[in-house]
Amino acid sequence: MSCRECAEMTPSTPMIGSWDFEIDSSYYRPGAMKILPDYLSDRLDLLSIGLNPSPTAVRTGVYFAHPRNRFWPAVRASGLVPRAIAATPEGLHTLLVKERIGFTDIVKRSTPSAADLRAADFRAGAPLLLDKIIRCKPLIAWFHGRQAYRNFLRYTTPDRQVEDWGLQTFCIGSTRVFVSPNPSPANAAFTLATLIEYYRKLHYMLHRLAGRGRNSQQPRQ
Repeated sequence: MSCRECAEMTPSTPMIGSWDFEIDSSYYRPGAMKILPDYLSDRLDLLSIGLNPSPTAVRTGVYFAHPRNRFWPAVRASGLVPRAIAATPEGLHTLLVKERIGFTDIVKRSTPSAADLRAADFRAGAPLLLDKIIRCKPLIAWFHGRQAYRNFLRYTTPDRQVEDWGLQTFCIGSTRVFVSPNPSPANAAFTLATLIEYYRKLHYMLHRLAGRGRNSQQPRQ
């Protein structure tokens, strides 16, 4: 299915303004579940989509915050983000504002392990994620791992199947989809070097797409 065909199938959704960068304080009321806030804005270049946050990520307010997670070393080495960007809430804010890179997860409930997730988590989270993608209109929706993407498709577009790693033929409206291995330390089958290779492919794909319109910046070395 082409992007144009997929765009015609996407329901019309009103555009929204930029999201606040801070999570609503109601999430921190006594007894409420604390979650990792989304970093979202309309017309993103890239939307990073994780499986679900670890307790460390929720506690620090930083995506991929586990000390053995390979995301930050790989994303810096690939040139996808500036090397000076710190793995902090302020760094995430800078990526959102200056680089137009957003962050979210298919499931917002924090668990120590992916094995603790239930089908109900994906059933509830996938439609919400679809709405975020439609509203943000990123050039690329970047899924970390087949589990995240497979469950997104299962509960939003069940007739579609996960393809190989990398750029998918399926589009969400005008948004392209890229799938790379989960950088979690639990996914040791994929080395840091392999992750960097996929992130570099994403970097150049993003440059090609952005160069046609919103952002003509040269790829970083």
